[in-house]
Amino acid sequence: MEPSRRAPLSPREGWLSDGRQVLHFRPLRYDRWKQLLEVTSGELLPGEAPLLKRREELSREQAMRLWAEKRRAGWQVCPPQWTPPGTHGRC
Repeated sequence: MEPSRRAPLSPREGWLSDGRQVLHFRPLRYDRWKQLLEVTSGELLPGEAPLLKRREELSREQAMRLWAEKRRAGWQVCPPQWTPPGTHGRC
């Protein structure tokens, strides 16, 4: 299996896109008892800021299943598409 297809041992930020829709995976809480990631979905609009549609918290296992499902459907790893809320910088 390619290294890029393997899930990291500790969670890290990741981005997937199908060319229009984007998913942003961001670790929220990672300890021995609870492992949560925030997944934000958005839509890229030509010449405009991305339209952020939904944000949800998923367990590590749920996030890994979603990532694998989208990769099988042809979604590609991509660079960051917006500045996540709660961070400094432009959107």
